[in-house]
Amino acid sequence: MNLKLHRPLAFFDLETTGVVIGMDRIVELGILKILPDGTKTNKTWRINPEMHIPEVVSKIHGIYDKDVLTALLLKKWQTM
Repeated sequence: MNLKLHRPLAFFDLETTGVVIGMDRIVELGILKILPDGTKTNKTWRINPEMHIPEVVSKIHGIYDKDVLTALLLKKWQTM
């Protein structure tokens, strides 16, 4: 697909500990940014949810408790 952009466009993807909005937390945030000249940049951050990631969820996105032990804490990230 060829996009004819006049301004940058960004897409984001979240991986979480589950699907219950009021209870579950983000474990990974990915952003893809496309500029009008076709340049693409992407960034991914792992986030420590400070809670157990259920095995059934880890099997879906491949992120386990051990993968986020030393990851950034969302509370700290919000103040950056």
